[in-house]
Amino acid sequence: MDLKIHATLPSRRECRIGILGSGFIISDCHLVAYRKAGFNPVAIASRTRSNAEATAARHEIRHVYDTYEQLLDDPQIEVLDIAVPPDAQLELIRSACLRGTVKGILAQKPLGMNLGQANEAVALCQEAGIALAVNQNMRYDQSVRAAKTLLNEGVIGESVLANIDMRGIPHWMPWQKDLGWVTLRIMSIHHLDCFRYWFGDPEGIYCSVREDPRTSFPHADGICTYILNYANGMRCVGIDDTWTGPAREGCPGDLGIHWRIEGMKGLASGSIGWCHDPYTTPSTIRYASIGQSSFCEPEWTESWFPDAFIGTMAQLLCAIESGEEPEISGRDNLKTMALVDAAYKSVEQERFVRLNEILTDSQ
Repeated sequence: MDLKIHATLPSRRECRIGILGSGFIISDCHLVAYRKAGFNPVAIASRTRSNAEATAARHEIRHVYDTYEQLLDDPQIEVLDIAVPPDAQLELIRSACLRGTVKGILAQKPLGMNLGQANEAVALCQEAGIALAVNQNMRYDQSVRAAKTLLNEGVIGESVLANIDMRGIPHWMPWQKDLGWVTLRIMSIHHLDCFRYWFGDPEGIYCSVREDPRTSFPHADGICTYILNYANGMRCVGIDDTWTGPAREGCPGDLGIHWRIEGMKGLASGSIGWCHDPYTTPSTIRYASIGQSSFCEPEWTESWFPDAFIGTMAQLLCAIESGEEPEISGRDNLKTMALVDAAYKSVEQERFVRLNEILTDSQ
C-alpha cells in the first residue's frame, strides 16, 4: 500500500528563497532539506552576521546581509523563510508586506505570541497578496503522513481514540526565559496541530499542567496533559512530559514520542524519531485491520528532522504555482493557535474550553 509519505514537489524549484535566521532549525533542518530537494536559497540574514556567514558557507548561500531589513529590500527574493523567536516574527511579516515584493512567506510556529498576532499576520499577507504558510513540520513526519493515509483510505475505520505521548527533554531557547512559557506553544503545538490534521477540529480542550522540575526559569506550562473532545465521541489525549524522570540526573532514560490511533476496523501506532540519537532516526508505524493475522510494519530511510522540512517549503511553492492556499496556510493555522490559547485558558480557569469560544473572542 502506498502510504504517501512524500510531499508533492513544485515544478519550479529555482524560486529564490531568502532566509531570516541562522539557528539550528535553519542550519541543520531547513537548509539541509532544501538542498536535498533542489530548492534555491540565495540569501540569508541574522541578528549576528557571523552566524549568518557560517551558515551561508556551510550551505553555499551566495549573499549574506548585515540586517534583516537589507534582505527584505532585495527585490530578487521571491519567498521568505522566517525562523526567528515568536516575539520578533510579526514585525518581519509586517515589513515584508509593506514592501510587497515577495510572493510567499514560510513562517515559524507559533505564528506569533498568541492568536491575536496570528490574525494580524494572516490579514497583512492577504492584503498584500502574499501566500502565508506555517512551518507545522510534524504534518510532514513520515509516520504522521502514513497515518493520515490510513485514515483517508478507511483502513482502520471510524476513529475512536488517539493519543500522542511525548517523553522528551527539549533544548529550551534563551528567549523562552523572557517569554515565560515553554511547552504548549513550542512542543504541544506540534501535537495539537497533528490531531487537527488527522481528525479535523475538535469541539474543545481540557488542559492541566505543572512546572517542569528541571527548567530553572519561571514558566507556566512545563509538563502538559490535555484531552480534545470531538462531536462524534472521538477523544484525543496528549501527554507532553519534559521531565521524563531524572534522565539527566543519573537515572537511565526512557525517552521517546509514541502515538496510537484506535478505530472500529483496526489500529495504528508509531514512534517519532526526534527523541533519538541521532536526531535523523526514521519514525516508525505498524498497523492492522480486522482479518489480518499480523501487523504491517513498513520502513523508510527518511526522518522528521530534516526531511519533513522539504514538505513545508514545497507546499508553499506549490501554492504559489497554483494560486491556491498552502496546505498549511496561515488561515488554517489560526485554529491551531486558537487551540493553544484555549489550552492556556483551560489551565487558568480549570475548565473545558470550546474552540469557538476562542475564535469568537479574537474577532
